[in-house]
Amino acid sequence: MALSACSAIDAHIYDRVAAAVRRGLAASPKSLPPWLFYDEAGSQLFDRITELPEYYLTRTERGIFLQSADAMVACAAAGGRLRIAELGAGSADKTRLLLAAAVRRQGAVVYEPLDVSESALEAARARIEHELPQVQVAPRVEDYTLRLDLDTLPAGERRLVLYIGSSIGNFEPAAALHLLQTVRAALRPGDALLLGVDLVKGEATLLAAYDDAAGVTAAFNRNLLVRLNRELGADFVPEAFAHCAVWNAAASRMEMHLESWAAQTVRLAALDLTVEFAPGERIHTENSYKYQPGQAETLLEQAGFRPDAPWTDAHGWFAVCLGRVE
Repeated sequence: MALSACSAIDAHIYDRVAAAVRRGLAASPKSLPPWLFYDEAGSQLFDRITELPEYYLTRTERGIFLQSADAMVACAAAGGRLRIAELGAGSADKTRLLLAAAVRRQGAVVYEPLDVSESALEAARARIEHELPQVQVAPRVEDYTLRLDLDTLPAGERRLVLYIGSSIGNFEPAAALHLLQTVRAALRPGDALLLGVDLVKGEATLLAAYDDAAGVTAAFNRNLLVRLNRELGADFVPEAFAHCAVWNAAASRMEMHLESWAAQTVRLAALDLTVEFAPGERIHTENSYKYQPGQAETLLEQAGFRPDAPWTDAHGWFAVCLGRVE
């Protein structure tokens, strides 16, 4: 990527990618942050993952919204008028159920999706404005993990922030708490946060969800290397790395890794960096923490919210929790 051709946001993203990759590949063990997955191709691959039969998370959370979206919106509004923001919105597929509930309740709603993927935001805007013309979409390309600057609301309006899809599970426990505290600091009394979390379940179900038979998750994982080739002038051979999904019961998390099939040397020209890989050496690319029942409510309380009783599915596989700002 030539910086002279980049916009300001692109230059910022480039610098952040470069810093994260230099730091992660110099570490022992090697690691790369999961936000690197979500370039345009990665976002499209993730959308395919959400439709896979093994990937229970999206359809389970969608089922909760289908059953309870009206109740969620009514609880968050508490007699006021809602504006809905979403962190890491992506394609906003499930969000449309909540937006439709807000339209039923108040006739129209402003929706503020935040994401690092401009292409995903534009696709979401086009789809939502076509299907729900009563929704005014105001997308923002922003990394909410670094800062969260929300516009001041008009008098009488409340903001409901969505952080769904178990995205909070990608963060280490201390970082998850810090992120929720950052969200809390950006809100005012009367606002609320709707948090979706994946709950602990059988190991076989978890492993299948992160290592599907069609290989889409493997392609998603390896696409991270494709991105580094394109943006940092690297010469990774993605097929030289195996996709590995591991259940870490002690830490209560699913892990994804890329494992080198053989000894190899990778050059990242833009960083003037050479990285050696031993046979079987791994790059840790993602954690997805799975919560025990009640754990998300405790986390919300620690972050300064007042949690309500969660909505869940019949199997107890997923929970959606509302945290109020008082």
